[in-house]
Formats: sequence, structure tokens, C-alpha cells
Amino acid sequence: MAKSERTAVVLVAAGRGLRAGAGGPKQYRAIGGVPVIFRAMESFSNHPDVALVQPVVNPDDSAMFTAAVKGLRHESPTSGGATRQASVLAGLEALAPHKPDLVLIHDAARPFVSQALISRAIEAASRHSAAIPAIAVNDTVKLIGAAGQIEATPDRARLRIAQTPQSFRFDVILDAHRRAAKDGRSDFTDDAAIAEWAGLTVATFEGDVANMKLTTPEDFVREEARLASQLGDIRTGTGYDVHAFGEGDHVMICGVRVPHSKGFLAHSDGDVGLHALVDAILGALADGDIGSHFPPSDPKWKGASSDQFLKYAIERVTARGGRVANLEVTMICERPKIGPLRDTMRARIAEISGVDISRVAVKATTSERLGFTGREEGIAATASATIRLPWGI
Repeated sequence: MAKSERTAVVLVAAGRGLRAGAGGPKQYRAIGGVPVIFRAMESFSNHPDVALVQPVVNPDDSAMFTAAVKGLRHESPTSGGATRQASVLAGLEALAPHKPDLVLIHDAARPFVSQALISRAIEAASRHSAAIPAIAVNDTVKLIGAAGQIEATPDRARLRIAQTPQSFRFDVILDAHRRAAKDGRSDFTDDAAIAEWAGLTVATFEGDVANMKLTTPEDFVREEARLASQLGDIRTGTGYDVHAFGEGDHVMICGVRVPHSKGFLAHSDGDVGLHALVDAILGALADGDIGSHFPPSDPKWKGASSDQFLKYAIERVTARGGRVANLEVTMICERPKIGPLRDTMRARIAEISGVDISRVAVKATTSERLGFTGREEGIAATASATIRLPWGI
């Protein structure tokens, strides 16, 4: 591929996914604790050779879309049409002002697209103008007549299963889609079929068996099991932190500013809850402690907000292909009272760490007026973190 060629992506996510069962549009359902559409978009957003990612969504799903893909690079979503074909055309038209050279068209219901497959798609479009990923058919296929009888047994050596991302030179596929719409053709099941109808020669390149489309409830069950088997290395870590009170009018606890008659004596903002969680996560990773990554002797962390420490620890898990299964923190103090703010703190930890709130617990206890916490000289916190990593990492 010429270095000057710009590649764009149309991510088709406007369908309702009714065959996937209850739970809303399948692209916004979680698989392995992560929204399907986030998984589908992430590889494109992070690929160094992808300049633009154009989502196509149902306008009724705008809020779900924004929440599901938070943090990923993409263009403003455009509204889809009544069919997949119409939605792809809407995405291509949205990209037209940007004048990309190549375009990859991908279904959001295929969440396990790899960067290697994306690279192959870009290379194939550059060489052939139109190309699709394909995988071999391993089972014998029968052609069935209207009455259910077998009419033929095609040679499976010549059969392939088509996948996405399908890749094209942008101008030729846009022209093909526009011609099909003008001629009233809305019956094409993929973009390669439109390209064939328009007279283009469509090449194939190596697909990926892991890049399967989620269609039925059974697909979700199968892929959840596959992900769980891959992340079978379950690790648990614990953390502890304590800070003394000093002058001030508030304290930071679990990412929440809590009004108080005192403040923390600390190098950073003194958030004992988040500090304990960071140590727990790093402990589960066998990756040192918070002090080794953010030494208090370093002036750059003076007064630092502790949410960045927790984000960093979560990123260490993600970088190793893992995910957080559960986070728990227990505050030990007489005052301030934690109970009224428990769910606010849970929500804040969930927001910072990018996990569902159902995986976050915040508890509180006193020391029955014993010790430094009982004398209200400071606050302590304990924490635990359970993470899942791929075997061998």
C-alpha cells in the first residue's frame, strides 16, 4: 500500500439484532464484560493505518452508542437506513467529503476482528480494488430444493464463507452503491455482491475463524465460553493504605470529594480507597506496588488526582490481555460516614476503571473507637482485586 493512501472504515451498527434474543440490540450487549461494538471498533480505532472510523447507528441508540465506545477514536456517527445496504451507503456518503482512498466495511456484530486481519484487508484493497476475507468450508454442503430434497452437492473445495471487513477503493464502491440505490436494488446481502453486480472483479484474502458474526443467543454463549477459557488464569491481589488527617475542608475517598472538617496529609490527593485498589490490582499482576510506579519522592505527583493511578493500573491489566472481574474496597473510619455515599463511590470507581458497577463493592466499618482511626486521626482502607489473564501471560 502506498503510504499516501488514506484508509477509512464504515462500521455498520444500525441493526436491531432480533435473532440474538432479549437484551436489546446485540451490538450493545456485553460479551466478556465488554460491549460488542467496543470490541468491534477498538481494533480499527487503534490501527496505525486507519485514518477514519465512521460508525453508522440507529438514531434511537445514540446514548447507548456514546456510552459503549467511550474512549475510542471515531467520527460523529451517522444514521443508518432500513437495510444494511442503505446503512452502508449512508456511511460511505458521510465519508465522501474526507475523500479517503480505501474503505473497509465491517459489521459491528463481528467483535473479534484482529489488527492482522485489518492489515490484510488494507493491503488487498490497495492491490485489487475490491476484496473480501474468506475462510474455507470444512463440512459438506448440500443444495436443497423447495420440497427439501437434495438437488446437488457443490464442490466444497471451491466454496468459501465470506466475512467482513470487506475492502475496496473508496470511489468504486461508493459509485456501485449509488448505482444500486438509483436502480432500486436493495436485495444485496453484502458489499461484494454489489461490487459484482457493478461489474467489479472481487478478490479474496485469508479470513480469520475467530472473526465470527454474533447472530443467535447460542453464539453469545459459545463466545462467552471461549473468552472464559482464554482468560482462565484468575489472580487475586490485596491492598492497604492509610493517611492521617491535617488541615482542610474535604477528603477524597474512592474518587469522590467528601466535605469534612479536616483534609488529608498526603503527597497526592490522599485517596486511601483508590490507593488501596491500585495496590490490589498491581498485586494481582505481581507488578510491584503503587509506590514503585508513582514514588512519593517524585514532585510530579504532588497533589495528583488518584483517578489517574487507578486508570494506570487498569491499563496494566488490559495491556496483558486481561480484564477485571471484581474490585472491593473497605473504608475504616469513624467519620466521615461512608454509607450515604457508597453507591456514588461505586459508580465513580466503575467509571474510572471501565468496569460495570455490578463488579464494584464499597464497604465501611469502624474500629470501635480503638486506635488512630478510632481517635479520628486518619482513615485506613483495605482492598481486593480479582482479575483474569490469558494463560501463560
